Amino acid sequence: MSAPDLLLCLHFLGGSARSWAPFSRILGGIPACLPVDLPGFGDASGATGFSIAAMADHVAGVIRARAPARFAIAGHSMGAKVALALARRSQDGEAGLEGLTDLVLVSGSPPSPEPIPDDRRAKMIAWIDADPETRQREARAFVQANVGTALDPETEARAVADVLQAAPEAWKAWLEAGSGEDWCRRIGVLRIPALILAGSEDADLGADAQTALMAPHLAHHRIVTVEGVGHLLPMERPEALAEIVRAHWRDRPQADAAQAAQVPSAYAALIGSERVNSRLRGALAARAEPDDPAYAPEALDPVELAILRAACARVLPATGVDLAARIDRRLASGAGDGWRFVALPPDPEAYRAALRTLDAAARAAQGRPFTVLDGSSQDALLTLAERGALSVPEALGGQLDGDRMRFWFEDLRADAVRLWLGHPAALARVGFSGIGAGGDRPGPIADGLPGFHEVGLDAPEPWEPRANQAEVVR
Repeated sequence: MSAPDLLLCLHFLGGSARSWAPFSRILGGIPACLPVDLPGFGDASGATGFSIAAMADHVAGVIRARAPARFAIAGHSMGAKVALALARRSQDGEAGLEGLTDLVLVSGSPPSPEPIPDDRRAKMIAWIDADPETRQREARAFVQANVGTALDPETEARAVADVLQAAPEAWKAWLEAGSGEDWCRRIGVLRIPALILAGSEDADLGADAQTALMAPHLAHHRIVTVEGVGHLLPMERPEALAEIVRAHWRDRPQADAAQAAQVPSAYAALIGSERVNSRLRGALAARAEPDDPAYAPEALDPVELAILRAACARVLPATGVDLAARIDRRLASGAGDGWRFVALPPDPEAYRAALRTLDAAARAAQGRPFTVLDGSSQDALLTLAERGALSVPEALGGQLDGDRMRFWFEDLRADAVRLWLGHPAALARVGFSGIGAGGDRPGPIADGLPGFHEVGLDAPEPWEPRANQAEVVR
């Protein structure tokens, strides 16, 4: 695919439009780069409106003024959260934003509250209003703490000057409010292709954070980790960033074709025969429909859905069936088997609390989100849940105690098995032919009365699919 006509570039906290100058120069004008100063920063340091929505309005005005037919947005850190808000508005069909082709998210602040340690946040807020000497020293320390290797003196001086030019009100607004705004459900799941970049030395918004908190919102994305780089990729390695972005436009991640679990032809023929009640046939057809790769959860948020997908993959790997999405639909509909453990809250609330507890347990034990752990580490945590021994202090994010996690994990396994065994591919795999016990007519059909006549061992009916015809799901 070709590059868009225009690439809008949104900077990080304390940056400005000129943070993107080295990258823009290397890119060489294809597409045309338009770095934008967000309110309170750079040449817009006198502007107001520091919420995510207000900053998105500011950028939307710039886009409408240029009216590009095809444009992309590159968002760095703080700018990425603004870019996501604009992408949601574009996908929802907002006038003037319909030409958005893709996103480039660099060390992006995710839709959910940004994981900044409270002590660091407090320190950053404290020095922005200090005396000039302290501000100069802390601004330089801020830049140096956010790179993997030292910037050249000219680039560092420019970055420090940008930090000092930022309006203190805008700086504090991001740290006190903007970075903590929870847009997780508002952003939902976007279908717009996205390139997600992370520096290997980025402590807070590196590859783990991008995988756990950013990627669940982007149905069609690619994550690239740049080795040796901290948080300031556009200034640390602009040439590498330009090459990665060019490669992205040559080979954008395309919408994944919906994959469905395969139903063997012999079993499909049984489903289509007059032996199967038409109401049951309709239900089986609905269950066999492929799941949307960009499924937007209703009961859970996208981050919770990603955790549930990871857990389901360990509990019951089912190729071609998104069990997590189907559980979410069940939770949202209120359907179920009519009972729950008295110790647990209603199912949607229990799932949300349990998934957050599982993720908190992973962070407490491994220092990493559940979704990025290897299979054996995930299994170890789920085994603790099964035994009632997964306990995470509330201060670390635990919402359910060990006993309630045990009850929830029993529910999860039951939900996963029930949904999988209701799928015609699973019914074929286990050789279940009870669906052919009777059609719509109570009277005789082609080969006699409906139902089973051969009831001895190893005596299948002539119409039953043979075991070797019910091949495994691929």
